[in-house]
Amino acid sequence: MTIAMPAVRPRVPHFSSGPCAKRPGWTAQALGGALLGRSHRSKPGKAKLKQAIDLTRDVLQVPPTYRIGIVPASDTGAVEMALWSLLGARPVTMLAWESFGEGWITDVAKELKLESVAIRRAAYGELPELSGIDPAHDIVFTWNGTTSGVRVPHADWIAAERTGLAICDATSAAFAQRLDWAKLDVVTFSWQKALGGEAAHGMLILSPRAVDRLENYTPPRPVPKIFRMTKGGKLIEGIFAGETINTPSMLCVEDYLDALQWAKSIGGLPALHDRADANARAIADWVARTHWIDFLARDPALRSNTSVCLKVVDPAITRLPADAQAAFVKGLAASLEKEGVAYDIDAYRDAPPGLRVWCGSTVEQTDIQALTLWLDWAYANAKDALAKAA
Repeated sequence: MTIAMPAVRPRVPHFSSGPCAKRPGWTAQALGGALLGRSHRSKPGKAKLKQAIDLTRDVLQVPPTYRIGIVPASDTGAVEMALWSLLGARPVTMLAWESFGEGWITDVAKELKLESVAIRRAAYGELPELSGIDPAHDIVFTWNGTTSGVRVPHADWIAAERTGLAICDATSAAFAQRLDWAKLDVVTFSWQKALGGEAAHGMLILSPRAVDRLENYTPPRPVPKIFRMTKGGKLIEGIFAGETINTPSMLCVEDYLDALQWAKSIGGLPALHDRADANARAIADWVARTHWIDFLARDPALRSNTSVCLKVVDPAITRLPADAQAAFVKGLAASLEKEGVAYDIDAYRDAPPGLRVWCGSTVEQTDIQALTLWLDWAYANAKDALAKAA
């Protein structure tokens, strides 16, 4: 049965899980101070980059002993730098429960060809067994599975007295979920996720233990220039003071600075966490009263508050062939995009058919609430059309 088109539209229809929505009130005027046409190695250029590092430390509450660097190629580049430069000194345990974790397994097992690799996997919607990981192993994992909506609930499973390094891809968790810095040695993320910055730049955060590994371990493989963080056995400190390895976009730097300053203005990290949690609750409230939809993540304690992944559970749809189910959900998402009320909410290409709604702090709760009305409308129309075609 069709239902009336909702009267209220999301003010900002950007619910993509990357690049994500800009901060509330953003306009291009926020970029007016960008250092365009100048070298990033000039004194003002390095000052802008250093400011981005300092504000990151401030907002994200990074310990003063940890180094923070701006690196090329988004979160992927930051993770690759860590894998190529740090792994091989010890056995490694790889954890994967969605596509990006699987990508890191491919890098470690097939490209680096490390001999001692333990792999723990789980299906989409689940989390692999976290207990009993050897504290002598390096660990590589995503904090928040962007394509599955499943996150680790905490870092208690990482040994405090470990000798291995904990390498964490936190790109959909940073600024929205609590990161336990004492348990993390390498943390990476990208600007285009939780704060809605622009793409192509990554952040690499190193603990003192990670720095010690870099300075005392030489990988038995060629390391490309763009990955090198040491020279003569010593950390290249300039990388972590605004002297980037390659040329960054100063327009993107200005946009990231704007996002960080906005974060400070609303109350910093606690406020960012609260906004993402409130958005995720708005989705959860709708799911609780809606018969045809559910979370891909079964355990509420493991559900992401940023990349919220949903699946259609109406038997009328789930009994269809897999390709027909996928087409149904894609059509639902396409109808919302056509109306201009929700962009890019189809599930990730490697994930099960479903919807994925970004609920990070740059999204307004009122827009999430309006979106749920449109989801009901789109679903009713799609199911009605399916019945007529039968």
